[in-house]
Amino acid sequence: MRVEHDGAAGTRTLASDVDVADTFLSRARGLMFRRSIPDDYAMVFTFGDAGERDLHMVFVPFDLDALWLVDGEVRDKKRLRAWRGLGAAVADTVVELPAGAADEVEVGDGVRVIE
Repeated sequence: MRVEHDGAAGTRTLASDVDVADTFLSRARGLMFRRSIPDDYAMVFTFGDAGERDLHMVFVPFDLDALWLVDGEVRDKKRLRAWRGLGAAVADTVVELPAGAADEVEVGDGVRVIE
């Protein structure tokens, strides 16, 4: 499984080590209590439909890039700070990546999870 970005510069892989959080418990835990994540890692939160999705960084000791997607289109992007970052936007999928991994991703670009 991988996460790909379709942008102005073409298609590139954002992450090739992907975990999917698709249950209540896996979504609630997210990346809490981990010490770090690999550079090519992504956690993908999937939901059945688009709605307001919020993220917090409580017990996450490293910065993240977060992407909120609706039908594969980036609707919002934010760098979340370790321990105290907060973010919210409408999405049917949320992707968390190591800080800096989404620097070239812009709102309106395509991001897809490929199995």
